[in-house]
Amino acid sequence: MGFIFILLYFLIIALVIEVSVVLFNTTGMKTRVSRFQVISMLTGTGFTTDESKVILDHPVRRKIAAFLILFGAFSLAVIISSISNILADDLRITELIIIVGLLSVIFIILKTPIVKKKFSKQIDDEMEHHYQMYERPIKDVLFLNDEDLVTQVTIDEESQCISKKIDDFIDREDDISVLFINRGEIQIRKELYTTTINAGDQIYLYGNKNDIERRFSKEIRRYEKREEEKLNN
Repeated sequence: MGFIFILLYFLIIALVIEVSVVLFNTTGMKTRVSRFQVISMLTGTGFTTDESKVILDHPVRRKIAAFLILFGAFSLAVIISSISNILADDLRITELIIIVGLLSVIFIILKTPIVKKKFSKQIDDEMEHHYQMYERPIKDVLFLNDEDLVTQVTIDEESQCISKKIDDFIDREDDISVLFINRGEIQIRKELYTTTINAGDQIYLYGNKNDIERRFSKEIRRYEKREEEKLNN
């Protein structure tokens, strides 16, 4: 019975993950990003990726995240307790089967297009009527689509942008807007396009994803390489 209990509980965890993924989808997050973040929150692994900031910046996603963190901590305690009492007779298999059934029904209902569309509309309405502009995710404020991107580019010592002005490496034809430049504790907002770029500057950009990746391809690749090396170490 103990093994059945553990198997059923893992099934509950799997269903909670899939239900949470669907809920994140209704807020505008992509499935692959949602599933990774849900698993991260449940296991307490604490991945600090750009996607995690997308969750923290969204009031509805924060509520889902809070539940997942608490459920993950509770689940760890339950699994450890179950393994230590694997031969106990008081494992509530019937109740677990009911929970599995209910979660399965909830998951199937949430996956239906009509319900997903209704959920998305309700969340949009709640964001519109209950949250001020500054409280909303930047994606909603700027009306971003799949081709838009808000990001930062770090100018390392190997960058060809050093000692140049933004006008020298961003063409006016590019769909790229410079929001500000972060230089240590200073944020440069005025005369952005005539400011000389230094090593270590962080340029915050808004515009077409392809244009940004094309203009700063080398800086982005070096940044990704450094982050990968940090994870491997």
